[in-house]
Amino acid sequence: MKDLRALGDEELNTKIAQIENDLLRERGIAAMGGAPPSPGRMRALRTNVARALTVLGEHERAALAQPTKSR
Repeated sequence: MKDLRALGDEELNTKIAQIENDLLRERGIAAMGGAPPSPGRMRALRTNVARALTVLGEHERAALAQPTKSR
């Protein structure tokens, strides 16, 4: 989580896209009837996507919470 929190929004979006691509590949293997090389990998990938989305949401909420200067 520390590594994810250190990333910027663009980097997080890139990381999410990469993980979702890996997850899609694993789901494709499972859908074709093949046994995935690592059965726990799909769950780990879903968890990693959720973590990254959580950090992205934290960044958005932090940006909204920052007071804006008014004249």
